Amino acid sequence: MEVVGRRWASGILLALGLGAERFTEIENRVQGLSGRMLTVRLRDLEGAGLVDRIVEPTFPVSIRYRLTERGVELLRALQPIARYAQRWEDKAAAGEPTTPGSVSR
Repeated sequence: MEVVGRRWASGILLALGLGAERFTEIENRVQGLSGRMLTVRLRDLEGAGLVDRIVEPTFPVSIRYRLTERGVELLRALQPIARYAQRWEDKAAAGEPTTPGSVSR
């Protein structure tokens, strides 16, 4: 849980879950994430057994990333939280009240 709680980690997992495999694909899907931080987080996630780094012996070398079985299971657990966050982001973008005091009962 410590690794997943780090900034950008869940966004990277979500990007991988949506089909991103290459470094630049992940970087493009996670807004605000720098290449340096993506490198650090991918190493963290790989070390935690959530992401596999696949090196293809082509010229030039091709590197892909994918979720491990453990990463897929964690992503399934994170999806309700992602839906919750998206719903509130959508409300804020639409100008709807999002503060606790604005809830009507």
